Amino acid sequence: MTTLPVTDPSTTTTQKKLTLIQLVFLIYFEVAGGPYGEEPAVKAAGPFLAILGFLIFPFVWSIPEALVTAELSTTFLGNGGFIIWAHKAFGPFWGSLMGTLKYVTSVINLAAFPILCIDYLEKLFPIFASGLPRTLALSFLILLLSFINFTGLNIVGYAAIILGVISLFPFILMSCIAIPQIQPHRLLSMGQTGVKKDWNLLLNTLFWNLNFWDTVSTMAGEVEKPKKTFPLALLFAVILTCLGYLLPLVAVTGSVMVDQNQWESGFMAVAAEMIAGKWLKIWIEIGAVLSAIGLFEALLSSCAYQILGMADLGFLPKFFERRSRWFNTPWIGILVSTMITLSFSYMDFRDIISSANFLYSLGMLLEFASFLWLRRKFPTLKRPFRVPLRLPGLVIMCLIPSAFLVLIMATATKIVFLIGGLMTFGGILWYFLMKLCKSKKWFVFKNADELEVGEEE
Repeated sequence: MTTLPVTDPSTTTTQKKLTLIQLVFLIYFEVAGGPYGEEPAVKAAGPFLAILGFLIFPFVWSIPEALVTAELSTTFLGNGGFIIWAHKAFGPFWGSLMGTLKYVTSVINLAAFPILCIDYLEKLFPIFASGLPRTLALSFLILLLSFINFTGLNIVGYAAIILGVISLFPFILMSCIAIPQIQPHRLLSMGQTGVKKDWNLLLNTLFWNLNFWDTVSTMAGEVEKPKKTFPLALLFAVILTCLGYLLPLVAVTGSVMVDQNQWESGFMAVAAEMIAGKWLKIWIEIGAVLSAIGLFEALLSSCAYQILGMADLGFLPKFFERRSRWFNTPWIGILVSTMITLSFSYMDFRDIISSANFLYSLGMLLEFASFLWLRRKFPTLKRPFRVPLRLPGLVIMCLIPSAFLVLIMATATKIVFLIGGLMTFGGILWYFLMKLCKSKKWFVFKNADELEVGEEE
């Protein structure tokens, strides 16, 4: 029998656990939230390479990350996810650093979604374009969405289903209307003559739209029958996400002929008007707002439960694991994440988001390394879901997406290297600060219990 420290189940129980369908849509919103944002791939390389990218990239990146998440989430249960994996593979320092890298990435990305909502609202209400009205609207929206998150993960799960259906339906409708208008030769276009290929934009667009599959692992302790539910939810979410990107992309590129440079973010709404009329454009713009809300709620839940998991594991003071008596949600985690989101929401995001992607890449390299090392370290540990490959095959499976991560990092600007380096250094200092707080007994920390998570096969 093998025992490994994971989060204490007594602190992760809820009256109602997440069901399969709720988990599918939560994963969907943590990764995609709809085909919003895929348009720059066409601008970067033309229709054919954009379609090819969304066909191939899931096999190169999404499926390996989802497989790693399915195996490790079902083996190491609890609200720690990737933190537990790095901790068990390489020790507490790496677990803490993993938590910092992933949390900073998530909370920076979290701040972008309310801004997206306000950007769409200002088209209808120009008063929100700048100044105090924009600031107040942004603050109010963040606080409102955070309160909804506070009311319970089960509520967020049901909201994800509703928002997912409403935001996806206009794209399904647009694709059906566009089918008779599709001209196959347009799908094979390599782009307009004289338009230079922007490979960096293409790779970053694919990466941005198809990552974060592991984020849901921080809520493993909140899932009904996680050993069976997680693999199925990830499988269905991968299929839903890939089809959600590919079908509208094929429909629009095959039926609409415009200047390639018009394929900016938000062009799908313009294309909808060209295909079916202004009514569908308005519906897709409303869907964009709802999608941003769904993305915010799903990612905020992951951030909050990550903080709870880090407290359960002793990486943060014990009071961070407190839950609401009314809704059983980690209210301190929600509050901390909301305050950080508010502070980031008024900043210029271009370099900061690029830095977040840089940190995410570092975290994913550590995650793949943890996965491989845990297979070697605990080869006979019972795994409810096991990637059906031996260690050499797993190395190959992880090397391909790792090479892509290195490529993303290598193309970063100097300012991104600087910000990413400073944030990583801050994560290292944070670990030693918490270690000092433990030794001086300035705060009460929880010691991770030795809990049974698997058997020797």
